Amino acid sequence: MPTPVVLVAGLHGTARTATVERLLAGHPGSLAVHHDLSAVADGLVRRTVRDATRVLDTTDVRLAHGCITCTVREDLIPQLVMLAPASALLIVDLWDSVEPRSVAEAIDCDEAKESLRLTAVLTAVDAEAMPDDITRGERLREVGKPAAAGDQRYLAEVLARQLEYSTGLVLHGGDEDDRELSRTVLAHLTPVTPVHTVGSLPPVTGAAICTGELAERVDPATAQLPCDAETDEIVTTVWRSRRPLHPARLFDAVDELVTESVRSRGRFWLATRPGQLLAWDAVAGIVSAEDAGPWLAALPEAAWDLVSPARRLTAALDWDDAHGDRVQHLVFTGPDLDPARFHALLDSCLLTQEEEAAGPDAWAGYDDPFAPILNIKETA
Repeated sequence: MPTPVVLVAGLHGTARTATVERLLAGHPGSLAVHHDLSAVADGLVRRTVRDATRVLDTTDVRLAHGCITCTVREDLIPQLVMLAPASALLIVDLWDSVEPRSVAEAIDCDEAKESLRLTAVLTAVDAEAMPDDITRGERLREVGKPAAAGDQRYLAEVLARQLEYSTGLVLHGGDEDDRELSRTVLAHLTPVTPVHTVGSLPPVTGAAICTGELAERVDPATAQLPCDAETDEIVTTVWRSRRPLHPARLFDAVDELVTESVRSRGRFWLATRPGQLLAWDAVAGIVSAEDAGPWLAALPEAAWDLVSPARRLTAALDWDDAHGDRVQHLVFTGPDLDPARFHALLDSCLLTQEEEAAGPDAWAGYDDPFAPILNIKETA
């Protein structure tokens, strides 16, 4: 039987450490593996292995290329496979700014299936710090938490991905008011993910989880997006439309949309790019628009068998005779957010009835300020 493996991620080291220690104490015979990436820019990673009572081994690992991908491939997976036969549970204590998805998918590989089974992905958060950190626009290198040389990611961006990918969230620290606020924020950002405390962790030694299903929860084409909600001053609003967006009008509205919301994500389409499913991802005022592949309506029917059942189901639920599965589906969360004003602003970015009637040949001539961003990413 493969040894169960649980990942514990999180920007907040004290919360993550408390979660790891609780898992070690609750599962006799378990081991925790941690890679300290504080010197990763110099190609040096310090690996620590410990049990519930002491550190068993500390080793400096030199990598050909200083990055988390190299660390996982060259050191973590071989270490887990070596430790698995004598361990009841393996706990991967991820470095602060490591996003769990890449590590989870590396563990859930054919080469390691006989030795390892990934059973949970937990993100530990400091209840006092999390509501502020999800609004912070600093880059990781500015706060001393890069995961590689040249890491350009933002703190809030990484925190959002750690929260949204996990199978469970663990609150630690703060007072009762902090925990209540954190639960409220998480209910808006990750409504389908259970929230625990360090003292009441979920079972982590059961059946293997499927990283393909975890990916479908967050990938733009199939993402399980939040619904409309309002809790005290925090508001989440969902905007949907079938009609195409005018690229220039949407581009002009971006600043207002992202500065007045804390988190927004979803999928959308531009009149100038009817074949492309575009991903919208914004947090703490930082926005990204990326090509996430073709809409199914833009593919020949024979190609539909090549996409996942979840993708086909999502497309079927969104299907419209005029536009196929092309849809505007964006979700915005923020304090005192005004849904009516957001919807009116977004509606004003859609093509008018006259513009829509002119058809794709006319749309192709529209000014597209997104082109430099999307074209660079297409050729990168």
